[in-house]
Amino acid sequence: MSYIIAIANEKGGVAKTTTVLSLGAALAEAEKKVLLIDLDPQANLTLALGHNPEELQWTIIDVLMGGQEIANILLNSEVPGLDLAPANGEMQMADQFLGIRDDYEEMLLNSLGKAESYDYVLLDCPPAVGPVTQSALTAADLHILPTQCEFFSAHGIRTSLNLIREIRERSNPKLRYRLLLTMVDTQNHVHHSLKEQISKAFGDAVFNTMIELDSHLREYPLYAKPITLYAPESSGAIQYRQLAQEIMQDVQDKTGESTEQA
Repeated sequence: MSYIIAIANEKGGVAKTTTVLSLGAALAEAEKKVLLIDLDPQANLTLALGHNPEELQWTIIDVLMGGQEIANILLNSEVPGLDLAPANGEMQMADQFLGIRDDYEEMLLNSLGKAESYDYVLLDCPPAVGPVTQSALTAADLHILPTQCEFFSAHGIRTSLNLIREIRERSNPKLRYRLLLTMVDTQNHVHHSLKEQISKAFGDAVFNTMIELDSHLREYPLYAKPITLYAPESSGAIQYRQLAQEIMQDVQDKTGESTEQA
């Protein structure tokens, strides 16, 4: 059975898509079968894997609204075991049309019924708290909240936690969350102070792994490769591998299954 992780934050620019791709590649490198799903109208995840969104015949919007099977839209990547359900600009319509349906929160979960052969499914959510993100959180076992050590990013955690609380009450009582500190400048006193405050406030909900500033994490999309292929020895690649190991151990601890069956 797939373990579904939604990577979501209503604030843009917090390394959400970078986390989806880099974590997914690290999990695949650890011999897991991984599906990435691009739910963002900007389609940055699709672009980062070298696909032109506007040239695609089928995307995730056709699964959510058109009755297409998810297996029919999947694209392979250069990473063995890592597949993509792509998006394009038509995802802009999703919040408008999904929101008028009574079952919109369950639509993504129902669509993933055909994707059970994957160990992990990672959902790249749009920077909004509309029906698409709500549907993703309804489907998810875990919500990863990428958070910069910046005032506005840290302040926005409250909005995300309110949404998690609502989703738990309405549609997904099993939803868990973890905070991932991203783009951390270890030489910056403000970053250090906010890191300490966030860690103190949220305790075990904060991943031990943090993602530090690394120029390679800005460069990899130009080469249509995840960081684990583009710069495998970089700090970014190493830290996302550490995050993958932390998540696999967490899944083992929470489910009682071995990481080989996560």
